[in-house]
Amino acid sequence: MDKKKRTGKEKKLKRKEEIARHKSYEEAIKRAYLKGDHLADFPAFTEFNRNGISVTLESSRGSLLSSYMKEYIQNLLKINMEGPYGIEWHEEEKVKGREMVEENALYIFVRLNQQGNDQEVGTIISKEKNIQTLWKGTGAPVVAFVQYRFVMEEELPVLYVYEIQLEDTIQGKGLGKFLMQLLELIARKNNMMAVVLTVKKRNEGAMRFYLNKLSYKISSTSPSKVDPLEYADCTYEILCKVFDAQALLIFENPLSG
Repeated sequence: MDKKKRTGKEKKLKRKEEIARHKSYEEAIKRAYLKGDHLADFPAFTEFNRNGISVTLESSRGSLLSSYMKEYIQNLLKINMEGPYGIEWHEEEKVKGREMVEENALYIFVRLNQQGNDQEVGTIISKEKNIQTLWKGTGAPVVAFVQYRFVMEEELPVLYVYEIQLEDTIQGKGLGKFLMQLLELIARKNNMMAVVLTVKKRNEGAMRFYLNKLSYKISSTSPSKVDPLEYADCTYEILCKVFDAQALLIFENPLSG
C-alpha cells in the first residue's frame, strides 16, 4: 500500500474513532441526567454536622421548583452576586432567572435541621446562635443551594457548576468545601472528565476559596489564558479541576498562558 492510500485510511480510522468517542461522551451525559437522585450514591453526604451547624441535603430539578424555592433562589442570588456583577447584574439577573427553571438545571438544597417544633419559619437554633434565614416557605429553612449541569465543554463531558450560594450566617464553616467535594464525587461517578465553573474576578473571596483551599486551576480556556491582551477587560475566569489525562491537556494545557 502506497503512502497516500495508507494516510487516507488512517485519517478515516481516526475520524471513526473520534465520532465513537464523542458519542460515548454524549451517552454519559444522557445517563447522568436519567438518574433520579445523585445524592443517593453518596449517603454520607446527605448530612453535614460540623462547626455548630446541622443540615440535610436534598436534590431537585429546575422544572420542579416551588414558588417559594424560586423566590428564595432569586433573593439569595441578588444578595450574594449583585456586588460582584456590578452594573452587569440587571441583565445577568434575567439570565439567571431563565436558567433557574430549565429542565436540565440540577439542584442540591441545604436545609437546617430544626431542633423542636416551636421554631418560627426562617429561624433555627444552632449550637452557636439563632440563625435567621431568607426562607419564607414551609418545612425546615433552606440556607444554601447548588445548581449544576452535565454538559459538553470543549467537546468533553464535564460537570459545570452554575451556582453555589450560601447564606452569610453559615459561611466559613466548611459547608462550601463539603458541597464542592460532593460535586466532584458526582462528576467522577458519572464519568465526567472535570468540574468547571465561572467566577467573577472581583469576587476575590470566591477566587481564593477555589484556587487556594480547593486547588482549582484557572483553565487554559479562560479568557485571561486564551489571550491576556485581547481579553484584559474580561470580568471573569473559568476555573477547573480535572480527573482525566485528556481533560488535563484541554483545560490545564501547560503551554497556555
